[in-house]
Amino acid sequence: MSLPIPYLRAAAAATDENCEKEKHLGHHVLDQTFSAHPRGQSESKAEISKQIIGDDQNEGTDTGLAPVPSLAHTLHPTNIDAEKCSEKRSRAVSAHNSITDTAAHCTQQYPTIEGENDAKSYPEGGLRAWLVVVGSFSGMVASFGIMNTMGTFQTYLTTHQLASYSPSAVGWIFSLYVFLSFFCGVQIGPIFDAKGPQWIVAAGTGCLLAGIVGVAFSTEFWHFIITFSILCGLGTSLIFTPAVASIAHFFLIRRANATGIAATGGSVGGIIFPLMLQSLFPRIGFRYSTLIMALLIFFLLLLANVLIRDKIFTLTTMGVFFLEWGLFVPLSFISSYALRNGIDPSLSYQLLAVVNAGSVFGRWLPGYVADKLGRFNTMIITLAMCLICVLGLWLTAGGSLTRLCVFAVGFGFASGSNISLTPVCVGQLCDTEVFGRWYATCYTIVSFGCLTGIPIAGKILEYNHGDYWGLTVFTGLCYVAALACFIAARVGKVGWDPRKIY
Repeated sequence: MSLPIPYLRAAAAATDENCEKEKHLGHHVLDQTFSAHPRGQSESKAEISKQIIGDDQNEGTDTGLAPVPSLAHTLHPTNIDAEKCSEKRSRAVSAHNSITDTAAHCTQQYPTIEGENDAKSYPEGGLRAWLVVVGSFSGMVASFGIMNTMGTFQTYLTTHQLASYSPSAVGWIFSLYVFLSFFCGVQIGPIFDAKGPQWIVAAGTGCLLAGIVGVAFSTEFWHFIITFSILCGLGTSLIFTPAVASIAHFFLIRRANATGIAATGGSVGGIIFPLMLQSLFPRIGFRYSTLIMALLIFFLLLLANVLIRDKIFTLTTMGVFFLEWGLFVPLSFISSYALRNGIDPSLSYQLLAVVNAGSVFGRWLPGYVADKLGRFNTMIITLAMCLICVLGLWLTAGGSLTRLCVFAVGFGFASGSNISLTPVCVGQLCDTEVFGRWYATCYTIVSFGCLTGIPIAGKILEYNHGDYWGLTVFTGLCYVAALACFIAARVGKVGWDPRKIY
């Protein structure tokens, strides 16, 4: 080990002045080293004394504390000649130079910022840190993107719904929105410090989406005050505050750069939203244009919700979202698919019962296997089975009753695990004490997939003029995405080795 620089300097100076003083200094150095130097407690006093008075004077000492009389005798001026004083001075100077070089190297490798004590505790990059930046960027596009689109809304409202109000009165809608966006941060900051970002961002997502959807159906001045000013204002504050604060937990030296990258999201939203609304207003009207904007904001905030937190949980939640997005499409359309392809009506309606019969075994048996092979491993297998059933059987079934029945049994069995294995996969990522919160957070996000999956499938069916191939491909792509997310989550935890149980 190396002694602190001040002690070594003192020892070197003492040898020049008077060897008698070195005796007292030796006691002082050892006492101060063991009391003040943090590494002194892990080294023996004999080893420390070697750096000052030489190895030859400490022969025979063990790793315990050397008795002080022996040290005093060693340091007595009668036992120290000029040559030994010079030798000890050389040792002290050499140790001092070594410490100085090491300190310079450490300072260069780990630069510090005034007011920050431990720069090395920040990752300063890596996949997890940059995923948080991406999530913050998405949240900024949604929240500050709306703020940068106020001019478009004000122009439209003053010439349509609120044409009877003065521009000054209409301006209060947007000024109140901006005020709440920033004012609420003083209450949100302490909650973030105590509870983390997940619930805050989730609450902001709900407020912002409710506000934008409400704007689409608003017609009166007070409607816009409630929807745009209050709900969107609260939602913006709830999103951008943790979006910015989360970055500070992963970056110190590069914090300004990372925050700047995330902040560009507001400008990107300010480019996309006004141009989109300008193009859509004349074509489909204010209501549907705003609803399309709300759908885009939903996907942006979904990304923000899953990225501004644990990476593996993020991937797992995304996997559950995609599987639930596709799960209810076959359950909703299999009977109508059979009817369109000429299957007897009575058999067409019975196909749904066949799916649920397969699901009975699918909800129990994969769970039994999962306790032996691993929860994520089993989920990956059953997702692959769902994908094969959808693209291999349903897509090509046509009017074949046999193939439809095989699909119904196979998909029912494989998709049953989508319900039963999801809780145990989430529970494997957290402590039992917080399982309820993690599971609720996961399904709060997944619920939006359940909300939109069937309408999107219906719209695809309408676009294809009643042909089911597009709807089936959409379902298959949902399972492709779910499978990829669960594989990525497993690899992130235990690597690529398929023999590992996880």
